[in-house]
Amino acid sequence: MTLIIDRPAAQGDSPEPWEPDFTSADVAAPPTALPVTAELTMVAAINRALRDAMVADDHVLVFGEDVATLGGVFRVTEGLAETFGAERCFDTPLAESAIIGVAIGLAIRGFTPVPEIQFDGFSYPAFDQIASHLAKYRMRTHGDINMPVTVRIPSFGGIGAVEHHSESTESYWLHTAGLKVVVPSTPSDAYWLLRHSISSADPVIFLEPKRRYWARELVDTSAPAPPIGRAMVRRDGTDVTVITYGGLVATALNAADLADERGWSLEVVDLRSLNPLDFDTVAASVRRTGRAVVMHEGPRTLGFGAELAARISEECFYDLEAPVLRATGFDTPYPPARLEKVWLPGVDRLLDCVERAVGQP
Repeated sequence: MTLIIDRPAAQGDSPEPWEPDFTSADVAAPPTALPVTAELTMVAAINRALRDAMVADDHVLVFGEDVATLGGVFRVTEGLAETFGAERCFDTPLAESAIIGVAIGLAIRGFTPVPEIQFDGFSYPAFDQIASHLAKYRMRTHGDINMPVTVRIPSFGGIGAVEHHSESTESYWLHTAGLKVVVPSTPSDAYWLLRHSISSADPVIFLEPKRRYWARELVDTSAPAPPIGRAMVRRDGTDVTVITYGGLVATALNAADLADERGWSLEVVDLRSLNPLDFDTVAASVRRTGRAVVMHEGPRTLGFGAELAARISEECFYDLEAPVLRATGFDTPYPPARLEKVWLPGVDRLLDCVERAVGQP
């Protein structure tokens, strides 16, 4: 069992989140000599980020359902228990509310918990702990107690899973003030956004797009990617801005290739961080193109696209040549696996919105 220690003296000295600038000297080498740069899947990149964070700070703890013995359903935590021992990587009962409650208690005592919720749809039993306590504790104590908890959740659809295994929960967390919400789209972003999340004094909901778990990329663990709160333009364009995140970034890039054949130039903005939101990058892109389409997997009504469309309309109204459109999932429960491809927004649904946007007089 993990020993309880006194809260560090530095805890709560600053009300601002910890957002360190990582340098190669800050990134500790893992116990086994792994190369600084390697081609990694997103699964391997997240595993590497957890290993490196645990080496750099022995207060970092990883726990959840089957994360130690099995290495997690997707083997994201494989090898951590063997490397760091059962006191720092351990299995929990099948009780999501208890997992988050334990994480909150450990954070109060000075630890840096990184709990895993096994699947997106399993996060609902933990909703009260997250919304009522995790999100509010730091402000409730006027910054005296930090809440450096990163909740990892394999999220979204696209893998043909059964019920409650393909949910888009981001709108719940975004509506809950006090939480940072992060969604990587590439292995490199998964590594660095997780490192930044673990180093934050605020709680972070880290949503991992399952459909991108097996995407490969060269990851440099010595050259930090942009921090939480920064979007990235993944493709330059002149006609329409496509704003998306997570697994749909690859979909948007594929759509941009097909749009070229029709004479439409799409600019693809990967949000990466939903809260805090880098609206400056979004606005700059919309002002260049004059048109915007927001794309996300979750249902249309009150999805994050609604917030983005409202804010773009408020702040970029005189730059718009057409209404902001949304390519989203439907306002129905997530369907059985055989209907998943029909339900999820894809290239066709996005290009339909693009056609409507460029067809405006």
